[in-house]
Amino acid sequence: MNWENQNNKDPWGNKNDAPDFDDLMKKFSSILGGKKSSSNGSAGSGNSGGFKFPSSRMLMYALFGFSIVYASQCIYQLDASERAVILRLGKFYEEQEEGLNFRLAGIDDRYIENVSLTRRYTQTNSMLTKDENIVDVTVSAQYRIANLKDFVLNVKDPEGSLRNAIESALRHVVGDNTLDQTLTVGRENIAQEVQTRLQSYLDIYQTGLIVQQVNIEKTDPPAAVKNAFDDVVAAREDKERLQNEAERYALSIVPEARGQAQARIRGAEAYKEEVVAKAEGEVERFNQLLEEYAKAPEVTRDRLYLDALQSVLSNSTKIMVDVEGGNNLLYLPLDKIMEENKKKGDDDE
Repeated sequence: MNWENQNNKDPWGNKNDAPDFDDLMKKFSSILGGKKSSSNGSAGSGNSGGFKFPSSRMLMYALFGFSIVYASQCIYQLDASERAVILRLGKFYEEQEEGLNFRLAGIDDRYIENVSLTRRYTQTNSMLTKDENIVDVTVSAQYRIANLKDFVLNVKDPEGSLRNAIESALRHVVGDNTLDQTLTVGRENIAQEVQTRLQSYLDIYQTGLIVQQVNIEKTDPPAAVKNAFDDVVAAREDKERLQNEAERYALSIVPEARGQAQARIRGAEAYKEEVVAKAEGEVERFNQLLEEYAKAPEVTRDRLYLDALQSVLSNSTKIMVDVEGGNNLLYLPLDKIMEENKKKGDDDE
């Protein structure tokens, strides 16, 4: 569709009542004294041979364009994690937070930093231990900006100050520990002490940084003695392994021995009770037999004799009988006789 010759209407058929840009500039120039400038321009134009001054309209256009460009430089936006410090003529003016913010471009200096970003720094240094040994220590620190004003104004190079503070704190703490502690069991305590001391240094310098965590990444002896130290570490590990195996064996054998001892003790107590009970029964039986013997000695003796013979003969399979007044012995195969009697009993059934 051709939008020309639409009787001052917009493409949708409505009348375009928007003010003309030239009218706006005329009104703006009249507010700023445009009439006076116009008269001066006319006087200048009368001088045909002299310098031509720009018209008031051109000056207003330039001023208006400059105002727009300058305003775009003054207004800016900060994200949720960003903060800005404004210095006006070299002095602290304010700290601005997220959202739309304003500054005077060309007058104010602006420093924007991400205050929620966790930063990391790692360095390796050779340290002298308490027992005068040298060890290579690799330390890492995680930190972020806690006070942007201090970070921008108080220290020229906050991160450089952080590096120097880490090295100073690490040397102090490692110097209070032996080589064995630094290389093995004391690394966690060293990291905690370094973090505490490092934060105190940063607070004294007012760097605006907060240390979140310090880790001792690696500790190694110097290369010249590394092989010997590895042998020492291997020997220590073998010692601990053998001690653990001995402790496990002791934990397994001692309860077993205690269990066997308890079983033997209980067996001895049961045997003791059995022997005592049996002896008491024999005593009671003897007392009863004594009473019967006192009443009828002959009958009791015969009874005892027959019981003894029965006990002896019941355990014998062969009997030799000596006939009184004869030279022959009588042989009785009791086992054969008992088998034959048993077979006859089975056949009768």
